[in-house]
Amino acid sequence: MPLRKKPFRLSVWQRRSLKGLIHLFALGYIAWLFFAGVTDQLGPDPVNTLINETGTWAIHFLLLTLTLSPLAKWLPSPEPMQFRRMIGVYTFVYAFAHLLTYIVFELQLDMALVASEIVSRPYIIVGMAALLLLFALTATSFKRIQRNMGRKWQKLHNSIYLILPLALLHFSWSQKTFWQEPVWYWMIGLILMSPRMKQWYVTYQKKSQKKSRDKNAVA
Repeated sequence: MPLRKKPFRLSVWQRRSLKGLIHLFALGYIAWLFFAGVTDQLGPDPVNTLINETGTWAIHFLLLTLTLSPLAKWLPSPEPMQFRRMIGVYTFVYAFAHLLTYIVFELQLDMALVASEIVSRPYIIVGMAALLLLFALTATSFKRIQRNMGRKWQKLHNSIYLILPLALLHFSWSQKTFWQEPVWYWMIGLILMSPRMKQWYVTYQKKSQKKSRDKNAVA
């Protein structure tokens, strides 16, 4: 239940300042990561650190994106939704950097090796599926495209609820365990998904009841 009766609002200056800080952190951190990697400041295995950091932060941004809608309802306020597209884009940027780092630095742009890795490592296929969906959401995140797509836009963007388990499965599979670090991400993901899962269940129950009534009416 919302704790505030009056909707929470940010001023234009506050909203722009907060967005500026998010841009500064997201762009600054990924720039520092690659600079530190090139200058050998990421430990004994800089490539592995780059892969892990970009992938982990892609999941962080994805979880943050999914937090905004329930936060908007809890406040209540439309303000959190003003940041959803921006953070969603950074989710894709970090996920793409994760893949690019793997292909360029780990596999040395050897396309035959890339194909071999995809075939022999199913978790890469899962990660690629999540990345392709993220690309589709990013490419259609502009308001003009949203208007042109109409209801199809919302259906497409609901695939974020599929991207999360795909990303977490990719992460857990690559870590060769669902415990230790991955289990915390799964717990947070389930908490964020639970209101949506409850809504899906209620919708399913209503459809089932309607089908049952229709069958009884025909009989």
